[in-house]
Amino acid sequence: MAVCEVCGNDYEMAFQVVTAGQTHTFDSFECAIHRLAPICEHCGCKVIGHGHVTDRRFFCCAHCAREAAGSAAHDAD
Repeated sequence: MAVCEVCGNDYEMAFQVVTAGQTHTFDSFECAIHRLAPICEHCGCKVIGHGHVTDRRFFCCAHCAREAAGSAAHDAD
């Protein structure tokens, strides 16, 4: 059995994900998302779909990317 690095559950059906050269062990997709999913820079939700990347910044959708760009323009005023 293997121990989930997020919740500590010792689970016989745990799985590993290798990303950026690091191996992570989880007992559920929920824990994997919690640890590995990027966070939308506008609304703060976890990006679990394709999301939207603008200028190397992660957003959950095009709407949040536009909103962030609009607020950045207002911040410059």
